[in-house]
Amino acid sequence: MNIYFGLGSNLGDRLENLNGAIEKLKSLGKLTGISSFIETAPWGGVEQPNFLNACAKIEAKKNYSPLEILRAVKNFEIQLGRVESVRWGPRKIDIDILLIDDLIFHSPLLDVPHIRIPERLFVLVPLEEILPAGWRHPENNQSIREMIKALKENY
Repeated sequence: MNIYFGLGSNLGDRLENLNGAIEKLKSLGKLTGISSFIETAPWGGVEQPNFLNACAKIEAKKNYSPLEILRAVKNFEIQLGRVESVRWGPRKIDIDILLIDDLIFHSPLLDVPHIRIPERLFVLVPLEEILPAGWRHPENNQSIREMIKALKENY
C-alpha cells in the first residue's frame, strides 16, 4: 500500500517542521519518495506568510484503513505543535492524505483522493515528482500533467 501525503508549513522553522512530519510518517512504513521543497504563496484568501510545501510517499508496513491513517496524521500534527485556527490559515504543520494507491474513499471525515488535488499547483507540482509514470487520477482519469496544464491555463 502506497500512501501519498502533502506537507506544508508557514510558521516557525518551516524546513524543520516538514522534516519532523516526514520522520513521523516513517512510523507508518518506508519512505519511498520525497519531492523537492517548494515555497508557495498562501491559498484560500487568508493573509499569512508563504508556505514551504512538499509531497512524500510512504510504502505502508500494513494495510491501514483510510481512517486509521487520518487518525495517525492528526496525532502527528498535534505532536508537531499544530494548533487549530481559521480554515486555510497559517499553521506550523499541515499533513494531507492525497492518495492511497488508486483507492476511492469518501466519508464525512476524509476524501481520498484529496478532493482539492486538481485545484492546487502547490500539491500537483511536487506530487508529480514522486508519482509513477503513467499515473492517472482515479476519479477524473486525468494525468498529473493534464491537471497542471489546466490550472496554469486558468491563471
